[in-house]
Amino acid sequence: AYRQQLAEKLSRKELPLGARYHVFVDPPGPKIGNGGSTLHVLRCLEDLYGDKWTSFIMLLIHSGGYSRRLPNASALGKIFTALPFGDPIYQMLELKLAMYIDFPSHMKPGILITCSDDIELYSIGVEETITFDKPGFTALAHPSDLAVGTTHGVFVLDPSSFSGKGELEYTSCRHFLHKPDIETMRQCGAVRVRGNCSQLSSSGDHSDSEMDSECVYTDSIFYMDHSIAKQLLTFYKQMGTLCCEIDAYGDFLQALGPGATKDYTKNTSNVTKEESQLVEVRQKLYSLLKGTTLNVIVLNNSKFYHIGTMQEYLFHFTSDSKLKFELDLLSVAFSIFSDKAETLDQSASIIQSILEPGCFIGPGSVIEYSRIGPEVSVGKNSIISGSYINLKVDIPSNCFLSSLSIKINDQVKYVSMMFSVEDDLKKSVKLLSDIHSLQFFGVSLLVCLDLWGVKISDLLFSSENTGLGLWTARIFPVCSTLSESVRMSLKMLNSVQHMSTFKLNGFKLLSVEEMLTYKDVDDMLKFRKQIYDEICLQRRKEKSDL
Repeated sequence: AYRQQLAEKLSRKELPLGARYHVFVDPPGPKIGNGGSTLHVLRCLEDLYGDKWTSFIMLLIHSGGYSRRLPNASALGKIFTALPFGDPIYQMLELKLAMYIDFPSHMKPGILITCSDDIELYSIGVEETITFDKPGFTALAHPSDLAVGTTHGVFVLDPSSFSGKGELEYTSCRHFLHKPDIETMRQCGAVRVRGNCSQLSSSGDHSDSEMDSECVYTDSIFYMDHSIAKQLLTFYKQMGTLCCEIDAYGDFLQALGPGATKDYTKNTSNVTKEESQLVEVRQKLYSLLKGTTLNVIVLNNSKFYHIGTMQEYLFHFTSDSKLKFELDLLSVAFSIFSDKAETLDQSASIIQSILEPGCFIGPGSVIEYSRIGPEVSVGKNSIISGSYINLKVDIPSNCFLSSLSIKINDQVKYVSMMFSVEDDLKKSVKLLSDIHSLQFFGVSLLVCLDLWGVKISDLLFSSENTGLGLWTARIFPVCSTLSESVRMSLKMLNSVQHMSTFKLNGFKLLSVEEMLTYKDVDDMLKFRKQIYDEICLQRRKEKSDL
């Protein structure tokens, strides 16, 4: 999926043509986390380029797992998330390259590491530049509320080299804290008064009265020079096979700076799955990296945004968020939207879609890569992705609907997943007797299964390894057309909301996990291309009419 989308972007000249683009897949076996992936990428580069890789300036973007909290990005990748601006529309990849466009000319050979679902916006003086030229690690830092610090990395900055004045300041970090509690931030000297440390808050929308409140400096992207990268590659080769998840932020950066201690290596409170090898690997990384400098580029006038959950996605694209203002996000981006359609609320967001006259889209909803028929009404705060809806239907508020093309036995079929935007797709239980605690649209999954006539057995879930949850529940019917798959999922939801039976007998049922295994990338991209071509044709027609 990644390679295909990159090739298409390059053929349309939507990306810089002078760079080399690679997609590297984690090795088979246990999950290794973004830290393990970073090490694996270094090995892949050495295999491809020999020693030459140490002369490259590189941007490494981590794909970000299965995207369970934003499932419309699961099939084709978070870095290809569509954004509501641009003509044709920009995706996260183009925005990342635009944000970092000035960095390579002020960067020594090395690697800049970032994630696919965050946005860093900043302002610096005309004469100032962000430079990555120091040995060791260099990280960007943003002023944030203390609550934001509890879910991010926090820098304890060297007071002798840091004043907190101006928009840009180069300093060093004494100690890096990974998702610390507020008491730890205070004890370690990470908390500062906001009036002395920033002009803007980095965590979203805050009033001026908060300018003098407390803040901490949180992490986003970081750079490592090639001498460090080579040391890490040697470490990876010596380790042989990794059998645990390493965090590039928590496990690399916590070892740095003069105040670093070994304590964190045994702290597994932030780890999703604790493997026996983890503490050993962390201790070896600590021994390798301790004493290495963590340089910090403080951006006092900056903001860090995360768009990795359904709630964040809806908030930033549809409300009067700072991000919407700063990026000038549009209500209708590269779409066909007839004047005869019902009034479109200004807070809705339409991205590369075709809305037929008569349809209604409620406030705060996002429609992407979809075709919406004339008798469709979408409630508020809903997400519709990759769907074709051509029946008379009211889609309720707070609804998530995403359609996928799949290929089974060489035949293209369609499945539409549907959830509430409040449903927790990461939650899982270990025993069948506990599935009553799983919620689908606020109703116990046990009740829903009864309404749909789905038997409870060991075959109900597609994977025991990932737990029993909404992600692995085989509940979505395979259909022969895109519109039929939408119709079936809407009927399932209708039965739950009205407590009426709707039997799924006779259908092959898949879990979201299985949909991603069987996904047909070609067919999904073909559907997007059809919408793209139709919009371009309409644009040309409108031009010639003028």
